[in-house]
Amino acid sequence: MYVSHLQLADYRSYESVHLELGPGISTFVGPNGQGKTNLVEAIGYVASLSSHRVATDSPLVRKGAERAIVRAAIVKDDRQAVVELEINPGKANRARLNRAPATRPREVLGVLRTVLFAPEDLALVKGDPGERRRFLDELLVARTPRLAGVRSDYERVLKQRNALLKSASAQFFKRGEPDLSTLEVWNEHLAVAGAELLAARLGLVAELQPLVAKAYSELTTAGGPPVLQYRSSAAGPDEPVPADRDRLAQLLRDALAESRVQELQRGVSLVGPHRDDLHLRLDELPAKGYASQGESWSYALALRLAGFELLRADGDDPVLLLDDVFAELDSERRRRLAEHVRHAEQVLVSAAVAEDIPPELQGARFRVVEGGVERE
Repeated sequence: MYVSHLQLADYRSYESVHLELGPGISTFVGPNGQGKTNLVEAIGYVASLSSHRVATDSPLVRKGAERAIVRAAIVKDDRQAVVELEINPGKANRARLNRAPATRPREVLGVLRTVLFAPEDLALVKGDPGERRRFLDELLVARTPRLAGVRSDYERVLKQRNALLKSASAQFFKRGEPDLSTLEVWNEHLAVAGAELLAARLGLVAELQPLVAKAYSELTTAGGPPVLQYRSSAAGPDEPVPADRDRLAQLLRDALAESRVQELQRGVSLVGPHRDDLHLRLDELPAKGYASQGESWSYALALRLAGFELLRADGDDPVLLLDDVFAELDSERRRRLAEHVRHAEQVLVSAAVAEDIPPELQGARFRVVEGGVERE
C-alpha cells in the first residue's frame, strides 16, 4: 500500500499543491513554518479523518477560504483507489471514493492505513489519559473500520446521558425531584456500546504488550521491561476486568448503579470507556513521572512501532509518516528507529534540516519553501 498522488486545495498554508509520490522513502525538507507537516498531516487525515495536531477541522482550512479539499490516490495490490475529502468547518464534511459520494465520511476509513510518528507522541507517555485512549481507538479503527461506528454510537449515547444528568443535577441541588425516567434507558445503551468498545480495547492491549516490549528492547537498553495495564473506570484498580462482552456490559451496569448519586451531584457520567486509562509502567514504576526523557521517547516510539507491526500482520504495510521526529531523538535512537522502519513499503519523512535524517532513510527528496513543494 502506498500513496501515489496527493492533491490539496485551500488546505492549511496551501492554496494548491499536487504531488506525485511512489513506494519507498520520500523526504520533505525545509525551514520550520513552511508547510512540511501540513503534507504529512493531510495524508494522515485521509486515513483517520482527524489531525494529530488539532482537535477541530477549522484550522485545516486556509485563511479566507470556505472549505479545504484533500485528494489522495492509494495503490494497493496494483489497484488504485481515489479518496476525496471536503472539509467544511461548522458543517458536515463530505467524502468521495472513486468519484462516488459516500453517505458518511467514515465509509472511506480503511482505504488508506497510516502510522504516524510525531513530536506530539511524547504525550502518549507524559500526557493525560485522553491521549492514550485516542491511541488505542485510532489503532482499533485502522484495523477494523466498523469500530468507528461503535465509537460514534458510544459518544452519542454519552452526550445524551450527560445532558440528562446535567439537567437532573440542577434539580437535585434545588432539592427538587429530578426526572430520571429515561436514565435507565441511557444506562443500558451506554453499557452495551461501552462493552463492545471496552472488549476491543482489552483485546488490543493484549496484542500490543509483547510487541511493545520487543520494540522497546530494540530501541534502547535503558529501563524496562515496559508493561501495559488497562484500567477501567468500572472496576477497582486491582480488580481484574473480564474480556467477555456480556460480562463487561454487566460490570458497567453495576458501576453505573453504584455511581448514581455522585453522577447526580456532579452532573456528568463518571463510568465508561471515556474515563478509562492505559497505564504504562517501566521497571515496575509508572512511566509518567518516573521515566527519563530518553526512556519516555523510547516508550512512545515502541507504542507506534507495535501498532505498525499489528497493521502489517493484518496483510498490508501501512504508510509510515515520520513528522519531524528525528530532531527530538539522539543519534542512537535515530539510527535504531530508521533501521526498524526503512523496509516499509512507503515512508514519508519531514525534517527542517536534512542532516537530521539518518542515512538509512535517504530517498526521493522534496524541498518545501514559501508555500511551494519542489522535487530536487
